[in-house]
Amino acid sequence: MPQLPRLFERSVPADFLQSLVERVRIPVTSGSSTNLLAAVEQDPWSKSGKYALGWVYFSIILLVFTIAIHLYHWMSDRIRRATYKEEVAKSSATSSPDDDYEMANMPTNNSTHMFFPRHGPIPQQQQQEEETFLSFTPLNRLIALLRYFFYRPLPVLRVRRREISFPSPGVAVLVATALLFVTLYCFIPQPLYYASIQFGSPPLAIRAGMLAVAMMPWIVALSMKANLVTLLTGIGHERLNVLHRWGGYICLFLSLIHTIPFYVTPVWDQGGLVVFKSYFRGQSYIYGTGIAALVPLIFLCVHSLPFLRAWMYELFVALHVPVSVVFVGMLLWHCNNYLTSWNYLWATIAIWLASYMVRLCFLNWTNPWRMSWLIGEEAAVTILPENAVKVTIPSQLKWRPGQYVYLRMPGISIFENHPFTLASLCSEDFPSDYGEQYRDMVLVFRPFGGFTRKVLNAAIDNGPNHTYRAFVDGPYGGMQRELASFDTVVLFAGGSGITAIVSHLLDLIKKMRDSKAVTKQVHVVWALKRPETMEWFKEELRICREFAPPETVHCQFFITAAKRIGPNGFPLPPPSPSRPVSDLVHGKIDKAFHGIASKRNSAFIREEAAGDPEKEKELRRENEDGITALPAPTFLPPPKKAHTRPNKPGKLTIPPLNTNQHNPNNKSFDFGFPSTPTMLQKNLMRFAFLPTANKKTGWHTEYGRPDIPFMLKGLEREFGKRTCVFVCGPPSMRVDVQRCVASMQQKVWGGGENGRQEVYLHTENYAI
Repeated sequence: MPQLPRLFERSVPADFLQSLVERVRIPVTSGSSTNLLAAVEQDPWSKSGKYALGWVYFSIILLVFTIAIHLYHWMSDRIRRATYKEEVAKSSATSSPDDDYEMANMPTNNSTHMFFPRHGPIPQQQQQEEETFLSFTPLNRLIALLRYFFYRPLPVLRVRRREISFPSPGVAVLVATALLFVTLYCFIPQPLYYASIQFGSPPLAIRAGMLAVAMMPWIVALSMKANLVTLLTGIGHERLNVLHRWGGYICLFLSLIHTIPFYVTPVWDQGGLVVFKSYFRGQSYIYGTGIAALVPLIFLCVHSLPFLRAWMYELFVALHVPVSVVFVGMLLWHCNNYLTSWNYLWATIAIWLASYMVRLCFLNWTNPWRMSWLIGEEAAVTILPENAVKVTIPSQLKWRPGQYVYLRMPGISIFENHPFTLASLCSEDFPSDYGEQYRDMVLVFRPFGGFTRKVLNAAIDNGPNHTYRAFVDGPYGGMQRELASFDTVVLFAGGSGITAIVSHLLDLIKKMRDSKAVTKQVHVVWALKRPETMEWFKEELRICREFAPPETVHCQFFITAAKRIGPNGFPLPPPSPSRPVSDLVHGKIDKAFHGIASKRNSAFIREEAAGDPEKEKELRRENEDGITALPAPTFLPPPKKAHTRPNKPGKLTIPPLNTNQHNPNNKSFDFGFPSTPTMLQKNLMRFAFLPTANKKTGWHTEYGRPDIPFMLKGLEREFGKRTCVFVCGPPSMRVDVQRCVASMQQKVWGGGENGRQEVYLHTENYAI
């Protein structure tokens, strides 16, 4: 290499240094070595940007496939509902009167169906099979075959006292495919290293680096609450978040592959330092920019591990976004616009900013044409049985069943923003007392720690008549499919998981009543520890029982534990810890928002009254009664102890219970059992007097845990062509349901009886 020393010693022209902003490469001359010429011809630096395009093509293929499946289900569901609506309209036009005899000039006699013809036998109407693309059998069987494997949960790995859970098989296969793709794309192309560091950066490092940079727009897009992927695929951001985390882990894996080759063939060996200093002047440490970008990435991946995130969730929320901003800034510094790296980083920043701009439309305090502008909504907090908390927010926002919102209450905690599932239905059938344009947004949750515990403590300290300012971000999420498109719907809930089901159940019954749902049977299974929990949604359950079409909704309640009663006979709320400084600060913040709202309301009242003092007084009275306190917490009475000592030899006497002795005027909703049993009665009912088979047709309560595999096996006989199984509960319940529904796919792809076309499973996150 006689020409290389002279190449290193000559001064670098200013215009050439300017071109290094675009890319860095070792110039090839007629005197260059044969090894350099061979390396440049085999994998030239100038064409290394193609490796970033490899990830782009891989991601787009997956996105197009997901969109196609989503559109297929969306179109098939809409066609099924439209076809059913048309059949209902046609049937109502040709329906017969309630009289016993049919008249000759009635529409039924003149119709083509001839339900009650004057002569001859009654014709049998043949049910037409759906032959459109919405029931394309090969595609349905292929989807069922994939669900047979992907619906099955992966086993939980137990290491001493710690449990390590894995994502769903579908996510695991997707992540494994992506990991295999980037690994092969890095190591299969040759060469991995140049013969000397003098010839340039190791090709293996360049490939891995370009792949890692190309992943950034997708990682950020999958993390945003408002993103284009959700709009195209119908998958909520809370489900895409698992892909965001695993995408970050793969990015860290590629970053390590990008880093290690620079230490395997360090730049200070074989004269490489001379080349480096001739092109990169003023850097104190050779790999400084790379380490500056790698350190925040390692921090982001480590502190997002599930056990660390659960241990310090508030710290995770506070640090994750700021550290991500630092990471992107360090990447801009490190990449220095080499090849096409900055194209992907600018796209990342554009996606980030666009998502935040769109999120402004989801906030309840950013619309200047609403009363909640800049001051939020007014909210009431009530304590329910079992120390549950109910937050009622009259709002002008619109939401769909099963969606959730992020709630911030400055009067309780100004910096905390937590997600909660909406347990109410946004419909004209459920108006709000706050005004015609308002609907009551209801959130019900159990307090554990942090923000939820602070809400409970504030409700205890301030009483039921106190109102708070509420800032809402949402709604987000929701179910991809509509329950009204399925012939049979089975809903499983465990404990507070009922909050994700109530709105779906009310919406489905409303559509069934209005003949807008294909659904014929609805089965609800709710497993709860104590019967007092039923009081949370007593009114909603009453509506379901009284307004649903006859013999369509069947509810089973399973009581899994007994209530612990205090010494005075009633459960006591937990003591409220003293927080004098925090209460003072949050109280002043809440009063400030209330003051702004009060002044704004006064201005509107004066404008509406137009100088009429009587009308102004009336409007002010209406404003004071705009929101009323919710009912005080109620508790069922404690069960009496049964006589354990027999009165006569060989006989056992159990006195009848009367739970309404403390309040004879209290009439509670009948959930299917007459009274709260004693432990002895529960044992007798569980082992000696099992529920009879005819109870499956109505509402009833049982004691013990539900045998989910046995129940689904029995319900499977009544499944229609398309069935949806919805579950929101603890992990053990989800695992049982997933395994059963996965096994049911054999009846679809195996060509089972009744022409079954689909058994769809939807699982909700129990923590939201």
